[in-house]
Amino acid sequence: MADPAPWSNEISAREWIDRGGAQVVLGVDGGGTNTSCVVMECAEPKSGSDSVACGNVLGGGSAGSSNYHSVGEETAHRAIEAAIAKALSAARVPRAAVQRVCMGMSGVDRPSDIELVLGWIRSIFPDPTVDVSVHNDAIAALATGTGGKLHGCVLIAGTGTIAYGVAEDGRTCRAAGAGPALGDRGSGHAIASEALSAVMRADDGRGPETKLTGAILAKLGLSKPEDLIGWAYKDHSWARVAALVPVVKDTAAAGDAVALRILEEAVEELASTVEAVVRRLKLGGEDGTASFPLVLVGGVLSDGSFVAEKVTRKLTEKYPHAKAVISKQDPAVGAAMLAWQDHTKRMSSNK
Repeated sequence: MADPAPWSNEISAREWIDRGGAQVVLGVDGGGTNTSCVVMECAEPKSGSDSVACGNVLGGGSAGSSNYHSVGEETAHRAIEAAIAKALSAARVPRAAVQRVCMGMSGVDRPSDIELVLGWIRSIFPDPTVDVSVHNDAIAALATGTGGKLHGCVLIAGTGTIAYGVAEDGRTCRAAGAGPALGDRGSGHAIASEALSAVMRADDGRGPETKLTGAILAKLGLSKPEDLIGWAYKDHSWARVAALVPVVKDTAAAGDAVALRILEEAVEELASTVEAVVRRLKLGGEDGTASFPLVLVGGVLSDGSFVAEKVTRKLTEKYPHAKAVISKQDPAVGAAMLAWQDHTKRMSSNK
């Protein structure tokens, strides 16, 4: 595999330290649409504080999707390498400065998934002293919305969807996140797929007329609904389909009944996904009145959107003390927070 990063021009770890360069941790968020990486400066942990503190973010970089279930292993590997290379370049630090890497990856749950991604990261950071951890992207997203504390429930609705929860006693639980073939309803892919289906149904008389037809054809530069057949089967990547979600949102905002129905059904699915996690972990307590963070992340749940508003309202009606937060931070920052916490714990234990 060709290496897109200028690794060969880097200085050694000793040279970097001798120059007084900062040591850093990396946080990576690998999603179905894109991959982002942030570089965070290491710092001495603050004594006597129970809050999660972090070093300065020095730079960041992004690349395409790294969900290998969607785009394949080679493309996913390249995306991770490119995002890390761009972030280190923007931060003006070499790989030799990296102390720890925390990966938050969509589609990564099983031991075999984790081992695959670990192998990719080890090919970039072969130094065995560099600590690497790989998690599902929901863990990093939760940390982003809670300031680095792993407690509460996060709902990700981007290209795919997953709800993930952590109880105060450390128990964890998830719902959905198995991909479009296994019922991830409410995701960007599912919303856009329903819209495409609605266009085809309207065209052949099986469904009502909808303004989605003209809006989607215009977006894709196609002339008639049957052209969607070639478009749909030319490329099976999930992000390509999910990119039509803004068209569905705009059409719904214009009052189209079909588009509104699609989004309303997505709201029901996303809310039930969260409820499954909250119920199993009893995050709301026995009577649903306990307080817990509820973090909403992803393009489908962007701030002020119809879906975000409806999902938040539905869940806070059922769990009135849930503290809903629509996170505006890159989940890669959450991954960097986790990497930084692990780094500072190690620093403290070595004293």
